[in-house]
Amino acid sequence: MQPIDSSTTFLFVPGSRPDRFDKAVASGADVVVLDLEDAVAPEGKAVAREHVRSWLAAGGRAMVRVNGTGTPWHDADTALAAGAGCPVMLPKAESPDQVAGLVGALPGGAGVVPLLETARGLRRTEELCAVPGVVRPAFGSVDFAVDIGVDHTDDDALRLARSELVLAARAAGAGAPIDGVTTAVRDTERLRADSAAALALGMTAKLCIHPAQVEVVAAAFRPTGEQLAWARSVLETAANGAVGVLDGALVDKPVVDRAAALLARAGESAAGR
Repeated sequence: MQPIDSSTTFLFVPGSRPDRFDKAVASGADVVVLDLEDAVAPEGKAVAREHVRSWLAAGGRAMVRVNGTGTPWHDADTALAAGAGCPVMLPKAESPDQVAGLVGALPGGAGVVPLLETARGLRRTEELCAVPGVVRPAFGSVDFAVDIGVDHTDDDALRLARSELVLAARAAGAGAPIDGVTTAVRDTERLRADSAAALALGMTAKLCIHPAQVEVVAAAFRPTGEQLAWARSVLETAANGAVGVLDGALVDKPVVDRAAALLARAGESAAGR
């Protein structure tokens, strides 16, 4: 499992399907999210929790999406995650107290990703992301769309919410948000378009619901060869620390910072350039 703050692909797997846990890891997803919430029926929660516990105890590494605060299963799910020392995704996060309570129940460094799925939660994103222990937020776009009464596939209807989430996370000093799922599992073009739109707004990762989505999302968020060539040229132009000109465009600190960020997303260090 890759570090949460720098990961691009987050793949949900039902906690009730232990036969899929290893397959999810083999998909190449940066982070596998074992889901005890929406993917598991109420009558199957306890059994799913034991499946997850056993797999983690055997050496599996994953994030766990627990059931929300106030549900009958939240405390037991949290105890499971605490015992395993794994990062946690908190659904329907709406208050700093909710998030702080979860962080306090986990061992230090486990990391929490609040999932913003309501208008109430979105309005408090900056406060939620400022809670020590929060790594970055995620956008529960489908549930959020239901909450505000719009179609979750309507990019225009959700663009403002995505932008607010990006701004709030940045203002709080948290990592860039993880975008919500694309429910059209086999529509590759839609998945590419959704990923590109999220990236254009400042999101740097996406939730996936099928292994087939993982590489498509990873490729969509990966800087292109042309972008990387430009970034390297920018750093070479600014190597002496002075303002310069590249292809008729000014190269100053914000441009250099943008170039360095592109290289970092590709796993290439700007140091020494």
